[in-house]
Amino acid sequence: MKNAVPKMDKKRRKQLTEDVAKLEAEVEQKHKEKLEQLKLTSKESKVDSVAVNISNLVLENQQFQISKAQERWDKNAALEKEREERIAEAQIENLTGARHVESEKLAQIFAARQLEIKQVPPDGHCMYRVIEDELKEQDCSLTVAALRCQTADYMQSHMEDFLPFLTNPSTGDMYTSEEFGKYCDDIINTAAWGGQLELRALSHV
Repeated sequence: MKNAVPKMDKKRRKQLTEDVAKLEAEVEQKHKEKLEQLKLTSKESKVDSVAVNISNLVLENQQFQISKAQERWDKNAALEKEREERIAEAQIENLTGARHVESEKLAQIFAARQLEIKQVPPDGHCMYRVIEDELKEQDCSLTVAALRCQTADYMQSHMEDFLPFLTNPSTGDMYTSEEFGKYCDDIINTAAWGGQLELRALSHV
């Protein structure tokens, strides 16, 4: 284009040079804009792809959690059903088994003698409750707490009669005097079960 203008026409040559430079700048700007658009499109595509992958991952995770929760529910339901079946079987056995027959015969014998079977809750105080009930029949109103205190007092005052029969479950060694004292404190302050030793002490109070 420059050679198409006579060399002596400086004004036109200058104008043509400016037009070429402007055209080149416009082409270069368009190239830059196109390149930026391509980069942006690529980034958006990657972002969309990542978003889709994350969405799929979240969905899979939710499905996995639902599946695990359903599995736990099914397992618990099966265990509960099995427990109910065992209870039903035990109830049937109680109505037809030897224990039920024995209970029926005892009830008949007790009824003939004007006696009754009393239910005692197995809460650790049962031995003391039985003795308390028997004492009431004899107009002696000792409570479970009083019986426990008297049992512990007698055992502490006759330690040599009871200490040899008590051993530490961890070591197998005979109780020390401190451990024996703790044992007696538990008789008074807790619902510790009473056994042969406590019954022996009660027989002396």
